[in-house]
Amino acid sequence: MMCIYWAEAYTLQIKNIEISVVASNDTGLEINAEKAKNMVVSRYQNAGRSHSIKTDNKSFGKVKKFKYLETIPTNKNSIQEASKGRLKSGNACYHSVQNILYSSLLSKNIKIKIYRTIILSVFQGWETWFLTLREEHRLRVFEDRVLRRIFVFKRDGVTREWRSLGNEELNDLYFSLTIIPLMKSRSTIRAGHVAGVEERRGAYRISVGRPE
Repeated sequence: MMCIYWAEAYTLQIKNIEISVVASNDTGLEINAEKAKNMVVSRYQNAGRSHSIKTDNKSFGKVKKFKYLETIPTNKNSIQEASKGRLKSGNACYHSVQNILYSSLLSKNIKIKIYRTIILSVFQGWETWFLTLREEHRLRVFEDRVLRRIFVFKRDGVTREWRSLGNEELNDLYFSLTIIPLMKSRSTIRAGHVAGVEERRGAYRISVGRPE
């Protein structure tokens, strides 16, 4: 059954590519075979392994992942690669402003605004993420690093010595939603918007549809 399904899907994929090539040629455009790639998304590791996409004397190479609009789709439909990429960008953004976050000339409220408007903007599109516990942990570690730079140290009430803040103390000082509840709340809001649109809209069809 899986072989029959894959053969039908592969034939449909070839047909769609041929249509795209013809439509491009009609408008004077040419598909660059070196930049256009082929990726099979399946739970089965062997799906499409022996198949290559060839049409109009062009061969489209097969890849396991690629970057598209700051997102990294993979053949296993995993969020890990996208999460790693966003965290890497988030760390780069954090390091570019860490001296500002450490400055005593700015209030903590301004520093928090910098974090929420500049650094968190790197994670744009997180409404569509399905987070695993591992990804949630990585995001918490990232946010705690930023918050420690903002709130720095705290003087112990007994010993009067300065010490670094624990995670719970950081959350108490940070009055806004932390990164994980914020992501989940935005996902819920997005789901509500999608549920309210017309059934013929693409966002609704993609969210609730089941491939045949």
